[in-house]
Amino acid sequence: MQSLSRDYPVWFVDIWGVVHNGVSVFEQTTEVLARHRMKGGTVVLVSNSPRSQAGVIEQLHQVGVRGDAYDTAVTSGDATQSLMRAVPSGKLFHIGAERDVSLFDDLPVRRVDMEDADAIICTGLRHDTSETPADYLAELKALAARKLPMICANPDKVVRKGTKLLYCAGSLADAYERLGGTVVMAGKPYAAIYELALRKASAVRGAPVSSEMVLAIGDGPETDILGAAKQGFAVVYVAGGVREQAQDLAAELAHIEELVPSARILKAVHELHWDE
Repeated sequence: MQSLSRDYPVWFVDIWGVVHNGVSVFEQTTEVLARHRMKGGTVVLVSNSPRSQAGVIEQLHQVGVRGDAYDTAVTSGDATQSLMRAVPSGKLFHIGAERDVSLFDDLPVRRVDMEDADAIICTGLRHDTSETPADYLAELKALAARKLPMICANPDKVVRKGTKLLYCAGSLADAYERLGGTVVMAGKPYAAIYELALRKASAVRGAPVSSEMVLAIGDGPETDILGAAKQGFAVVYVAGGVREQAQDLAAELAHIEELVPSARILKAVHELHWDE
């Protein structure tokens, strides 16, 4: 990654699947990120977490991610709050775990029952270790019948925690759309989260950051890679985050190139290494 550090001073780095897996930190990766910063680079962690920036940074500390591996973080939760503010009545029906309620902090909105809501805010499954989207079908049908718009705070459909795949808010958003519901999102691969990340990177560096300066590092084809391609960012693809650990990186690249033909993938790896 040395040459990419020289060529791309600003790195937008996915968290879950790249920096940690929800259980363990990827120490080699965090060492590379810290070295990039030592060389004058900037690292912005860009996450589809429905939590606020403060909530994600607290989680990073809990998992054990070293503080010198990043400058700042931007979350789908941060970008989603502007969509929540846009609901005129501020009355939102929340689908998600209680751990995500920090998303409501300091906003002129309130959580209400389904019958009183004018919109839905979906941060994920309420019990993601034991539930699937099928458990929400009746609830989603009732909400779709009321034609309530859904704000999805995390476009990810699944995430790997240790060796287990867990469903995320994006899977519920997909199910809601199939039932005829309307969904809006602000996280990856949508522009709002990258616009926020560029503003944060510019503030850190004290100068404007252009797309040519940015290297996106991620493991999600439909989120990290697609989003980077839409923004014109160069990409490093980390295999084995959302998808099973791949032995054939060439096959992985072929899959990504078929899915996102406009992606400018410079490297595909299992884990970041400074000397590669």
